[in-house]
Amino acid sequence: METDAPTPAAGADTADETEARTTSPGTSAAGGPDVVTMTTAMLKALSHPLRRAALREVRQHRYLRAADVAERLGEPANKVSFHLRVLADAGLIAEAPEQARDRRDRVWTVVPGALTVGSPEHPVADQALGDAVMSAFVEEHYAIVQRVVAWAPEYVSGRDAEVHGTFVRDSLQLTPAEFEALLDRLDIAVREAKEQHDESAPDTRYYDLDVIAADNLI
Repeated sequence: METDAPTPAAGADTADETEARTTSPGTSAAGGPDVVTMTTAMLKALSHPLRRAALREVRQHRYLRAADVAERLGEPANKVSFHLRVLADAGLIAEAPEQARDRRDRVWTVVPGALTVGSPEHPVADQALGDAVMSAFVEEHYAIVQRVVAWAPEYVSGRDAEVHGTFVRDSLQLTPAEFEALLDRLDIAVREAKEQHDESAPDTRYYDLDVIAADNLI
């Protein structure tokens, strides 16, 4: 096994309640819900950058109103409200009436569950939309990498002693079954970290975690 870790490991948040995957063995980690293949409506909703950004805000903050999302994204509230309704119609977010101040107050939360674009058993619902969503995920992955790369020189030089991210590379020999088991263990570790987190902790931050791997056949 070869390891190259220029920065220490950081926290993780793939998706607070909903996990989006481009590929999946078909089920989430042991004890978790089945992975659901995205519908055409879900793919269409996630193909829009503002809707992805709105979903990310709701996911990170757990419960948000349209006005809250609009303020965080710097967008008009009526525009954000429209996109939130599209996400709701696609089954990606839902109202949380228990968080509302009155019957007119609309508070949104992410629908829990693990999602996949498609698989051999359940092919992608719309190839063009699926390609667009996967391309968007890749672009967002690059953005995370660029954030870490921009910060890393501050850490390795000693100018910033606080850990803000990580970039780790590993090479290991596994069978396909062992690789899927490793993904399950990673899934369990992330879920346990979420469950054990104290949301009242004053130093709470939102971490973006991308896990990427490839074998020698692709």
